[in-house]
Amino acid sequence: MLLAVGLVVVAVRPELVTDRFTTRGTGYADTAAPPAGRADGDTPTLKEPFRGSPAADWADGAAGIAVPGAKAVGGMTEEQVAHALTSTKKLLVAANLDPATLRGERPRAALDLLDPLQADGRVLLEKALTDPGADRNPLWVFSRFAPSEVRPAGDVVKVQGRLTYEKGDRDGQVLVHADYTFVYPVVKADPGATEVARTVVRRQLTLALYDPDKIRTTPGKLYVLRMEESAGNDDCSRDGDGFLHPQFLSDLVAGEDGGGSGREVDPYDRSKPLDELSQECGTVTRT
Repeated sequence: MLLAVGLVVVAVRPELVTDRFTTRGTGYADTAAPPAGRADGDTPTLKEPFRGSPAADWADGAAGIAVPGAKAVGGMTEEQVAHALTSTKKLLVAANLDPATLRGERPRAALDLLDPLQADGRVLLEKALTDPGADRNPLWVFSRFAPSEVRPAGDVVKVQGRLTYEKGDRDGQVLVHADYTFVYPVVKADPGATEVARTVVRRQLTLALYDPDKIRTTPGKLYVLRMEESAGNDDCSRDGDGFLHPQFLSDLVAGEDGGGSGREVDPYDRSKPLDELSQECGTVTRT
């Protein structure tokens, strides 16, 4: 299993398992971990897909995204700040929790929250979804799995993180900072598959809402200023196609190591910002 991490800054970005840590965007780093013994009591199952995971006690889905109370800031009214916060939550839900998005469909609801005037925001992400590559990866913002490879193990995604806001660097701006970890249990798409693997995705986004009376913008739409992403259990050797590629213990036994060779990383560790993480394919200690 792999862990991948990515960063884009926009101008105006209980075995050890093979896992990849990749910085996606302007640079990327991957991480994979060597297989080791896992206690039977920690092995995830279809009935208990979060067994052995710290995420077992996290909130389910959108309930894990709490919106703070809004106050007027940076020349923006309380109502404008509240709109920025609720729009950011809607974006996170549509991009990371919507079943259609997770199975690789076009995340129209998420895209519609972004300003169509921003070439290195919504326009770039639209291109990434149509023609993904190293310089335009939909995984910067969207969690997507290839339905021909895997399907969800149940209907719950575990979520933990925080949402904050502050004034921008000039009047008529509010900046919203999102830092969330999503844990996805999956099984192979093969009929009757029962082996459960987990992919752990952490996202850090900075979004802006501008006052249209002061800054040229589409009223009510968000600008993307920063996109950072890490994915634990995402095959390092398959970067750039726009999908997460979880590995399973059976893959590791078969010798598919996912390309990880760097230092060990705990994908549940939220103590450091993603831009301080290694830019090489390494090893995750758990999923």
